Amino acid sequence: MKSHQQQQHHHQKGATSLFPKWHVINTFSYFFLFACGVAAGVFLNSYLKNVSFDLHLTKFSISPSPSPPTAQNNTTTTAVGDGCENRRHEKIVVEVPVPVPAVSPPAPVPAGRVGLSEYLKVPSEAMHDMEEEELLWRASMVAKVKEYPFPRVPKVAFLFLTKGPMLLAPMWELFFKGNQGLYSIYIHSSPSYVASPDESPLFRGRRIPSQVVTWGKFNMVEAERRLLANALLDVANQRFVLLSEACIPLFNFSTVYDYLINSNQVYVEAYDTADARTRYHPDLMPEITLPDWRKGSQWFEIDRDLALEVVSDRRYFPKFQGFCRNKPCYADEHYLPTYFVIEHLGKMSNRSLTWVDWSAGGIHPNRYVRGEVTEEFLEKLRSGSGECLYNGKKTTTCFLFARKFLTTSLVRLLRYAPKVMHFNP
Repeated sequence: MKSHQQQQHHHQKGATSLFPKWHVINTFSYFFLFACGVAAGVFLNSYLKNVSFDLHLTKFSISPSPSPPTAQNNTTTTAVGDGCENRRHEKIVVEVPVPVPAVSPPAPVPAGRVGLSEYLKVPSEAMHDMEEEELLWRASMVAKVKEYPFPRVPKVAFLFLTKGPMLLAPMWELFFKGNQGLYSIYIHSSPSYVASPDESPLFRGRRIPSQVVTWGKFNMVEAERRLLANALLDVANQRFVLLSEACIPLFNFSTVYDYLINSNQVYVEAYDTADARTRYHPDLMPEITLPDWRKGSQWFEIDRDLALEVVSDRRYFPKFQGFCRNKPCYADEHYLPTYFVIEHLGKMSNRSLTWVDWSAGGIHPNRYVRGEVTEEFLEKLRSGSGECLYNGKKTTTCFLFARKFLTTSLVRLLRYAPKVMHFNP
């Protein structure tokens, strides 16, 4: 009995001594589990927010691709540690296909209004990269509506056929001074010529794409037509006058401008003489017969309508071109006079506006140097050559230009020009 009581007492004592230990362990376990639960809750809360954010972006975003997106399952493996074990958690992002509305690109905002005047604006440089046939095609375009839908100031195109530099540039600077917007300048020089850096600003950038020109050959007529074609690109050019580097003006700009713009005729010289007929050849038939054949000065002045006819000519120009190829035929003295007598006789004044002295005979005209330039000589050129008809009325102003003046004459020309020709000061 005593022994049993002692055993029971010992058991109670052992249980009492173990209770505090288990109590501590249990308390720690509860605390640990609580901590794990809090950590898991925080993680799940963050995870669910990410899933909601992903779904939100997928639902409301618009793809730039022209085709709608397709549904995809993206799986991301995330390791989650809970302190007791490592679990593998799969993050699933579901992309929901959303119809993509058609979005038109924004209309470009123009820098400025591009009206007809802007479309027709002429480049500041006369040089371009068009081939010959492209140039002639573009130049031959004509508006059927004669009335212009915008204010237009007609201009005179000065076409200079030169070997190289403009030898009398200071004289022409005086002539053009103060008349910007009323004239255009085009220069056909040798393709091998390179303008000097100190070239007059008046002529800088006014050279057109050129080819070799040989005296007496048909390529001189080709150069003249090339000048006309380039000048026709500017719709404001209404009169076209051919000159050389040895030409000078005999009157001031306003006189020349009014004379040309108000004229109802063109100035192409054409005459029929026995000497002229010696250059005719039957190979020019049937387009050109002997009674049609004419000779005249190379230096012409024509209006826009006839300039368009020249660059568009597919009948007489090819005939001359084929006949004159590889041999001198002096077509520059025959093509326009003959062509215009056949097709445009009613518009011809039958005279040139450029005075040339052939009194000495030979194949070249007289040339004037310093000592021959006087006030009296220039006055004679201006009005001492007799009478002619202008718009059906008699006048003594028959020549507006003269040649052939050498560079040695320039000093005296500049001295007398303001007084005799009334150039702007």
